[in-house]
Amino acid sequence: MAAVLSLEGVHTYYGHIHALKGISIEVNEGEIVTLIGTNGAGKSTTLRTISGIAKARRGNIKFKGKDITNLKSHEIALMGMSHVPEGRRIFPQLTVMENLDLGSWNVSDRKAIEERRQEVFELFPRMKERVLQKGGTLSGGEQQMLAIGRALMTDPEVLLLDEPSMGLAPVLVELIFDVIQRINERGKTILLVEQNALMALEVAHRGYVLQTGEITISDTAKNLANNERVRKAYLGEE
Repeated sequence: MAAVLSLEGVHTYYGHIHALKGISIEVNEGEIVTLIGTNGAGKSTTLRTISGIAKARRGNIKFKGKDITNLKSHEIALMGMSHVPEGRRIFPQLTVMENLDLGSWNVSDRKAIEERRQEVFELFPRMKERVLQKGGTLSGGEQQMLAIGRALMTDPEVLLLDEPSMGLAPVLVELIFDVIQRINERGKTILLVEQNALMALEVAHRGYVLQTGEITISDTAKNLANNERVRKAYLGEE
């Protein structure tokens, strides 16, 4: 299986803070790979570095075999990667439809835009019901649906999801993870950062454990879920 995304020896800094300390990961085509770890472990920084928001000071990042380490975010997006950041970051004063249409900024084919919009509505029927509602008036769960839907409007090959269940009620967490699986079944490769390690390992194929900017364990999701050290540290077991 070919790696569609790979990081090799990546170091990222915020000023003098050494956030990523030489991490190496691979995401193969068609996989869901999850990054788990405590707050401050470097999970979100990994996604930000991949998508070009943060810059790697050392190491390299490859996407579809091409070095993207020094590319700008919009250049990486044009290659087929979408990033749903922590906190959703929708445009609160714009309607659901306007937010979705902004996601298709790189598409000129109106028919393709409409087809993608209908795919989003199929995944999230609630968005279709609220097309004219302003994003800022949506519930937290609906805003998360909109953020994912907007990312899908670019028809990405790889989707970076940062804490999609954060702050959501349990019933909505189940819904979001069900949709993540459905998106993957439709051929999208997903790199998932998620505080809810149990749910993440249930949907993922493989996973990496990050601790203070370093990979400490990598294995199949099933093996990580059964790993005593992981269960005690991240799954709430005594």
